[in-house]
Amino acid sequence: MTVAQIPPTEGNVPVITKRTLTTAAAALCAVGALTACGPIAASGTAADTTTVDGSSLTVFISGDTNVQDLWEQGIIPAYEEQNPDVTVNTAIDLHGEHDQQTVAKLTTATQAGDAPGFDLVDAGFVISSAAEADTLLEIDQSTVAGLETVPEGTIDAGKGVGIPYRASSVLLAYDTTTVDAPPRTLDELLTWIEDNPGEFAYNSPSTGGSGGAFVTTVLDSYLSADDQEAMRTGYAKELEAGWDAGFERLSQLGEFVYQGGVYPNGNNQVLELLAGGEISMAPVWSDQFITGQETGLIPDTVAYAQISDPSFTGSASYLGIPRTSEQHEAAIDLVNFVLSSDGQQIIADQISGYPVVALDALPGEVADRFADADPDALRPGYYSEISADMANEWDKRVP
Repeated sequence: MTVAQIPPTEGNVPVITKRTLTTAAAALCAVGALTACGPIAASGTAADTTTVDGSSLTVFISGDTNVQDLWEQGIIPAYEEQNPDVTVNTAIDLHGEHDQQTVAKLTTATQAGDAPGFDLVDAGFVISSAAEADTLLEIDQSTVAGLETVPEGTIDAGKGVGIPYRASSVLLAYDTTTVDAPPRTLDELLTWIEDNPGEFAYNSPSTGGSGGAFVTTVLDSYLSADDQEAMRTGYAKELEAGWDAGFERLSQLGEFVYQGGVYPNGNNQVLELLAGGEISMAPVWSDQFITGQETGLIPDTVAYAQISDPSFTGSASYLGIPRTSEQHEAAIDLVNFVLSSDGQQIIADQISGYPVVALDALPGEVADRFADADPDALRPGYYSEISADMANEWDKRVP
């Protein structure tokens, strides 16, 4: 799979990586600028994309590089091998830094009845702001057959439009050569950080979810259960005033984190510091950590645990199909592949994502590896707009 990148256009719209786009007009549509143009044929006229065979569709990805690699190096090549008449492109907003802008443009395109420029969305905003704006196709087991064995609670969390396809959680990774017994609660972790200056790191929340989970967990420790729930299910901006004590605590911790207040840029940089022995402890995504150990990037001397009171966040990840896409049939076919035994095995093998389908439908090795995983019991993070506000406030108050 050869991939070229088109630089972001004016307004910081997402970068697109593409395989085959035949005209400059097609490239502009696929960039994800959410313009009014639809799919373009080689002649420059609107293409007939009502069937799966011969389709060209675009997956919009708002996430880290591991998710981009999952699609571009795993799911898409396997799907195209089974469906040689279908071409799948990707549009990337790395780290989801422009989610609010993307949702606004998606909403505008939906209201105008225009094709948005992509046909499947992999982003945290699928079950929050995009769902609230009524921009996505309603789905259930009758429309997406692959959902048949996905737990009802996981499906319900998709608000009728989100299609769960993998799950993960943030864990506390630690170097066993320097840490005899890891902290088991948030209070114990905060005490450990202060007692071991420079040995803990977390990335800034705007650059990755592992750091965001640490910040969210500290903030939640000062909030009531009702306020936490409200901030997970809607844009309860008025409750953000309850963050003051949590941000003060995070600011106080600054002198005790890596190099007296250095925050890595992204989840991967945290893993690199841990693997290189520059720190002894950090929050990490389960999928990235397990994959890193399997590939040898993270030594076996690094282990992981989960804290409590509260735990770090985790949840299923959801796909969404734009209502005004002209590729509904093709997008559903791709989704069903992702939820198939082959697709779920690719996710498990490539990024160690928890399967969301019944384990007895998967190969024994995969089922055994995730026997204790329960995506229905994970503690979710904030609503997307709340999460964006949290990252902005962290930038202002903590470094």
